[in-house]
Amino acid sequence: MIELSVYSVLYSLLARHRVVLLKEVDGERFLPIWIGQYESEAIAMRLQGASVPRPLTHDLLVNVVNEMGGTIRYVIVNDLNNNTFFARIAVEHNEDTQLVDSRPSDAIALAVRAEVPIYADETIMDKASIVSSPELRISKPEEEEDLDVFRDFLDTLDLDDLGE
Repeated sequence: MIELSVYSVLYSLLARHRVVLLKEVDGERFLPIWIGQYESEAIAMRLQGASVPRPLTHDLLVNVVNEMGGTIRYVIVNDLNNNTFFARIAVEHNEDTQLVDSRPSDAIALAVRAEVPIYADETIMDKASIVSSPELRISKPEEEEDLDVFRDFLDTLDLDDLGE
């Protein structure tokens, strides 16, 4: 398993396309995963430290697991099939760990709330990760350098095939 952190939540103001960009903790690879609007907002809100007066769905699930005596230990992006990522949430209860099937976006939203590690299977990183390509960007302001990996990724996409 390779540990990842949430590097950024990116979205287009002109379209509904949203991506969570995960970065390898001890490496240079990034894992881009297309996610839904609500999940992207749930992840971004937590990362920005925003609070709401009542628990949102992901907050509620963390609270339920904790109230029932369980603990979320980690989440893992464990499969990629037909361009769809799959994840699992590791929940420990009475010294037994259960892996619960999940969409990666929901698993990541839970991980940032529970403050637990996010992992990806090595084969997923081999299949779907991207790396920064500094040679593709010759001149730019210094503050834009961190977004190069995402720009390079977007340059390779054919968005006409996505549909609505």
